Amino acid sequence: MSNLSLNHFSIRSLEIEKTTQFYSDYLGLTVGPRPEFPFPGVWMYNGDDSDWANAVLHLIAIDKNDPNGLKQYLGERHPESLKGSGAIDHVAFFATGLEEKIQLLKRLGAKYRERTVPVLKLHQIFLDDPNGIVIELNYPASEKAALDAKEAQK
Repeated sequence: MSNLSLNHFSIRSLEIEKTTQFYSDYLGLTVGPRPEFPFPGVWMYNGDDSDWANAVLHLIAIDKNDPNGLKQYLGERHPESLKGSGAIDHVAFFATGLEEKIQLLKRLGAKYRERTVPVLKLHQIFLDDPNGIVIELNYPASEKAALDAKEAQK
């Protein structure tokens, strides 16, 4: 059985500075470190910014001059859809039980995407809910390494 806890939520914003200021002023979140992704953005923390797990809000900026990094990494969203709940990009959970989850997804015929972020020591699975909301499951990268080693022994 997997164990889930909320990791972060992401908002795509055409107003990254105003959005950053809002969450800083109104919720007391602070700007902290962010991995090198192929698109601009801001990670906001609730507490110590030396622990990636405290990054509760990922703001995704849209570079109008070079949107390809974002399109290739997270997929395209039309700017006019980024109002209200349409600005929520994805919901992310910490999880355990990667091997079982992959077996389940395959058994159900689910379409999903995988990616490893080495600096965060995470292996990610992305899938779309029936409403088109992206769900991100973050597993310890060690689970992916163990699964790869098991597959290599076959």
